[in-house]
Order: sequence, then structure tokens, then C-alpha cells
Amino acid sequence: MIDILIVEDNVEIAGLICDFLRAENYIVSIAETGEKALSLFEKYGARLVLLDIMLPGMDGFSVCERLRRGSDTPIIILSARGGKDDKLNGLNIGADDYMEKPFDIDILIAKIKGIFRRRYSQELITLGELEIDPAGQTALLRGRPLDLTGKEFQLLLMLAENIGKVLTKEQLFNSIWGTDSESEPQTLTVHIKRLREKIERDPSKPEHIKTVWGTGYKFI
Repeated sequence: MIDILIVEDNVEIAGLICDFLRAENYIVSIAETGEKALSLFEKYGARLVLLDIMLPGMDGFSVCERLRRGSDTPIIILSARGGKDDKLNGLNIGADDYMEKPFDIDILIAKIKGIFRRRYSQELITLGELEIDPAGQTALLRGRPLDLTGKEFQLLLMLAENIGKVLTKEQLFNSIWGTDSESEPQTLTVHIKRLREKIERDPSKPEHIKTVWGTGYKFI
């Protein structure tokens, strides 16, 4: 699952927000249109949506309404339209917050952290000897903290959240590094190898992170 889905057609603004959020170790994806946002949300899901209003094609209000029909995922509207009517409309159709552009990135990040802390802090994932804390972005193996990089933790979390389900290499790469990433897809293989070295008793014969040849990986 994506942590944060940014729906923004301004490439510079989207990239700037994305860089700050990835520095905080969130899994982030960007959609330039409402239609793409709904497609990504249906395919991957998201814990939080940052939503612009003035989008090509389907506008942000319509996206918000569509998301609210089947999800209670938190939505923060980020828009240059700061009129009272726009703010009331956004909040009345289901947005959790409405921030006017230009906004302070530190305040946005503080709001996001608050949402994640209140909403997700209790969702510990326990899989045998492995315990994962999504909110704290930490993991314990047999009671001892695992020394994981941000991307390693994100990869472990995504696999663990989909236990028993085959995730394609494309799904994993696009969710964690982003469809806009300049990294090479081969980096996924490197991170899988490092993660196995940290959680498997015998990394050469993994018991948990299984390779599904020609497709991707699954966690069992």
C-alpha cells in the first residue's frame, strides 16, 4: 500500500512535496490527473491523499467524492483556491483538511504525521518472531531491533501487509520508489537481497521472502 498519494498536475510542486515526504520515509506516488489518481488508488490503496482541486479533466472535488464513496482514507486538499465556498465544499464532501497554496511544508508534514500517529499508531503487525510498527517505522526480530534503511523498511512493510499474496516487481518498485523515480528497477533486487540478509536465518534459502519466478515476490 502507498503511504501518501499526491494528486497534483504541477510537476514542480508535486516533486517538491514528494522529495520532502520521501525524506521522512513515506512511500509516495504521484498522479497528475484525477483519473490516474483513482486508478492508482484502486490498484495500490493509500493511507493518505494530498489532493489538488484544479486538475485537467476530472477536478479534485470530483475525485474526493469518488474516493469517499468507498473509502475513509484521510484526504487533505491543497489548493490555490482559498475562497470560503471552496473550503466549505471540500470539507462538506469529505476532505479532512483544506490548506491554501502557498503553504508551509513543515506545517503540512506536521499535519501528516499527526494523522498517521492518530490513525495508524496502533496497527502493529506481528508475524511469528517479526513485529513491525508502521507508525514508528521500526521492526523487531526475536525482540531485537532491526537496522533497516527507509526503503528496506518500506519494502518489508509492503510485503508483510500482503502476506501470502504475490506482488509483482512493477508493483513493488512503483509503490516504493515511485513511477517518477530515476532509480533503476534493479535496485529492487538489491534491496530484497539486503532484507533477506537481515530477517532470514539462511538468506540463501529464504523462508519468508519468496521469489515467484517471472513475476515478483511474496511474504509467507
